[in-house]
Amino acid sequence: MRVLSTFAAALLGTALLAPTMASAQAPQFFRIGTGGAGGTYFPIGGIIATGISNPPGSRPCDKGGACGVPGLVAIVQASDGSVGNVNAVNSGQMESGLAQSDVTHWAYTGTGLFEGKPKVDSLRVIANLFPEHIQVFAKASSGLSKIEDLKGKKVNYGPPASGTLVGARLFFDTYGLKEKVDIQPEYLNPQPAADRIRDGQLDAAFLISGTPTAALVELASTAGMSLLPVEGAMRDKVLKAIPFWFATSVPAGTYKGIDKEIQTVAVGAWWITSVKQPEDLVYKVTQAMWNKNTRNLLDNGHAKGKAILRENAVKGVSVPFHPGAEKFYKEVGLLK
Repeated sequence: MRVLSTFAAALLGTALLAPTMASAQAPQFFRIGTGGAGGTYFPIGGIIATGISNPPGSRPCDKGGACGVPGLVAIVQASDGSVGNVNAVNSGQMESGLAQSDVTHWAYTGTGLFEGKPKVDSLRVIANLFPEHIQVFAKASSGLSKIEDLKGKKVNYGPPASGTLVGARLFFDTYGLKEKVDIQPEYLNPQPAADRIRDGQLDAAFLISGTPTAALVELASTAGMSLLPVEGAMRDKVLKAIPFWFATSVPAGTYKGIDKEIQTVAVGAWWITSVKQPEDLVYKVTQAMWNKNTRNLLDNGHAKGKAILRENAVKGVSVPFHPGAEKFYKEVGLLK
C-alpha cells in the first residue's frame, strides 16, 4: 500500500487551489519510496519531501514560504522497503527511494541477493543518509537475553520486498538458526510485529532501522522491551559474512527501560534514484536537501534527522552518484 504524506497532500491541495495557478507552471511530482509507518524510512522520507518541495503558488523562501525546488511537489510513499524501492525506481514507478546500501550494491552489481538476475545498473545515489541498526527485540518479561535463545521461537523477519527480510535471513543463518526449521518466521512490518509481541502472539522480531524506531518506542513505553545484543565472536562472524555491515551500538536511554549500551551492527541507508532522472532536477533536489531550511527540518522533525549530515553524504558509497548529485557535491568540495 502506498499513501501520500499529510504534508505532500496539503501541498498538492495548496498548489491546486492557489489563485495564481492558472498562470503558474504545472507542478512536477517527485515520489520518494520509504517503508512501513512504524519504521524510520517513512518519517525521514516525509521530512525530505517537505524540504525539497516548493509547489507552484508557494510564497518565496525568503518570505517564510517553502525553500525547495520551484514547482516541485515531493510525495512520500509507504512501501515494503529496500528491495521494493529498488525495483520501483528501476521500473519508473517512483522517481526515488530509500534503500539499504547492501541491497542497492547487490542490485547494481547483480551480486548477493540479485545473483543470477540482470544488473540494475540504472541505479544512482543521491546521498548516504544515516546508519540503520540491526535491532532484535522482545518483550522485557520474555526472558530472552541472547540471539541463541530464539531457537524454537516465533520471530518476525520483516515484510516481503524489504531489506530487513534479506538481512534477517543472512543474520540468523550466520547464527545457525534456519528459517522455518529452528525459527517460526512471520513477515510483518515493524508496528504489527511490535503489537504482536506486546500481545504475546510473537516472541521477538528482527528489524533494520534507524534509532529510535517509532514502533519500538511505543513497545518500550507500554509493555517494556529488551534488545538482544550482537557482540563478541558472533558479531565478528556476522561482519565477516555480511561485509556491508559495521559494528556499532544502540546508546543507553534510546528506549525506555534500556539503561545500558547494547552492542549490535548496522548498515547504511541511501537515497537512490535512476540515471533516467534529469540532471538539472536531481541537482536542484540535492541542493534543496542540504539547504538551511531542510537542515532545520531534519534537526527538529525526527531523532534520526540529526544524524543526516552533508559531510557524510558521499561516505561509503559504492554505486555511482547521479550526475546531478555529483555536480552539487563537487561544487561544495565533497567530491573531486
